[in-house]
Amino acid sequence: TLIIGDIFGGTIILTHLVENYPGFVRLTGQELSDKLEEHARDYDIDILSDRVEGAEKAKRGQEECFLVHTLDGKKFFTRTVIFCTGTKFKKLGVPGEKEFENKGVHYCALCDGPLYKGKERVGVVGGSDSAAKEALLLTEYAKKVYIIYRGDKIRPEPINEKRVEAKVREGKIEILYKTNVTEIKGDKLMMSVVLDNPYKGSKEFKLDALFIDVGHIPLSELAIHVGVKVNEKKEIAVDRKGKTNVPGIFAAGDVVDTEFKQAITGVGEGVAAVYQAYKYVKEKEHEGSTGLGEATQEHGAKKK
Repeated sequence: TLIIGDIFGGTIILTHLVENYPGFVRLTGQELSDKLEEHARDYDIDILSDRVEGAEKAKRGQEECFLVHTLDGKKFFTRTVIFCTGTKFKKLGVPGEKEFENKGVHYCALCDGPLYKGKERVGVVGGSDSAAKEALLLTEYAKKVYIIYRGDKIRPEPINEKRVEAKVREGKIEILYKTNVTEIKGDKLMMSVVLDNPYKGSKEFKLDALFIDVGHIPLSELAIHVGVKVNEKKEIAVDRKGKTNVPGIFAAGDVVDTEFKQAITGVGEGVAAVYQAYKYVKEKEHEGSTGLGEATQEHGAKKK
């Protein structure tokens, strides 16, 4: 078994507090990631720190398989591939966003929130549970946090909704409903945003920083290249066993088309996918195919 990844833990390591993972009342996303990695490394498997650049259907001898190649030029033949590629942050796509990225515009409060300790005004765009948690974390640094949301009610989990309401009463958080950011302005650093709904009579709103949390984009390009079907959101289509439409290809986690995306559901989906991949390999071995094992070992990987 070979695990290839360039950022172990994925987006969970950017989560300040995880409180819905069974077995732990609360811990940071980095702590959870570290525990999972430590557990994985206790087994006789290979873990490669690299970025997968491509995956394609291939043939080794008489056996149909897949060829996976990495940024460092390594190539592996494999009977099965499980895509757990997750997602990336969705951008607002407004003027000034790219120009001021990491110069006032950010996508992770845990990473960049401490930069704004003592600052007067910090904004958060979004209305999800994730956006609410970003805002709550930022109250530990900035004097006031403004949640800017296009809807008429934010949608956090009940416990975080109560926490936000408490901060609103304290004057630490203010929510601007039915409002969108249409432009980000500044000089060397971001200085203000332009709103489509005026705040206190003005569309230009001064902020020291803006944290954007408006969703994620599935990282499914590699799977699509192999012929895997995706939905309109580009999420990989799987059945409850983690199977895709391509025999030998499985998927799990935030990249698949399940409705509820949490660390624990991703782990459950991963277990189902691994079991089905194991069954697939055993069935191939039963058919008497042996050439692939030799091919993978030539490239430094175990038979999978």
